[in-house]
Amino acid sequence: MKSKILFIAGLLFCLTPWASPPVALLAGLVFGAIATHPYPGESRQVSKYLLQAAVVGLGFGMNLQQVLRAGKSGFVYTAIGIAFALIVGTLIGKLLSVQGRPSFLISTGTAICGGSAIAAVGPVVGANEDEMSVSLGTIFLLNSVALLIFPTIGSSLQLSQTQFGLWAALAIHDTSSVVGASAKYGAVALAVGTTVKLARALWIVPVTVTTAVAKGSKTRIQWPWFILFFCLAAVANTYLFPGSRLYHLLSSVGKLMLIFTLFLIGATLSPAALRKVGPRPLLQGVILWIVVAIASLLAIRAGWIAL
Repeated sequence: MKSKILFIAGLLFCLTPWASPPVALLAGLVFGAIATHPYPGESRQVSKYLLQAAVVGLGFGMNLQQVLRAGKSGFVYTAIGIAFALIVGTLIGKLLSVQGRPSFLISTGTAICGGSAIAAVGPVVGANEDEMSVSLGTIFLLNSVALLIFPTIGSSLQLSQTQFGLWAALAIHDTSSVVGASAKYGAVALAVGTTVKLARALWIVPVTVTTAVAKGSKTRIQWPWFILFFCLAAVANTYLFPGSRLYHLLSSVGKLMLIFTLFLIGATLSPAALRKVGPRPLLQGVILWIVVAIASLLAIRAGWIAL
């Protein structure tokens, strides 16, 4: 009963003016540390679809030309970044003697889009529940850290909003944390971060298909349809009654759904779930994430990656 009351209180807190994306995630982490989640399975399912709806809602606040410009450049940068992360992740996994499937899942989650990529690739490679849990736990933990520290790092380095949005999209795993960190940094950062991140998420399909062919798997591949609806929302905002109050309302609802999503994600990270990760997979994820974050930041600061 106590856990249910705290959980409902956390959800109600998300409706208050004090609940920004980082604060909502932190509130979820605190809940996960002090209470037992009353609805863990349902929460994971709801947060998945809530995030997709949030991204579509945010699309109603974006200009199509800006989306296409960022997406076109971002698709190339993400292709290079994904190849880099997969190669480096595989090498780190071998050096740390991490088992093959968890190592591949962590590398894929870091390279593409965190939990969504792991959920898509896991069944293809035949990962069991424990291997999925270890990989997802590693990624979600690092997502939480990124959402909390990236805006501070960006401000201290005086990154422009465009630079920060690009860095967040290339270096943070999950779409939820990219959008949350970018939203805290500014409106331009949010537009760039969301668009480039979605371009990165599109690589779920070719990577999953390639993995399925290599493994001889016939598992059905899940297509990220919400990305199409995000683009259609941007089309509507740009050409169909631009600046409409309805679009502004839908964009605001998208931001609210993101706050709920981050609370739900944080609430699932209990101490027991983190202990299950173990030191080696977590160390692989941390090292790979640091390498990717520093490499992408240096490339952006040097002007090699720009929009």
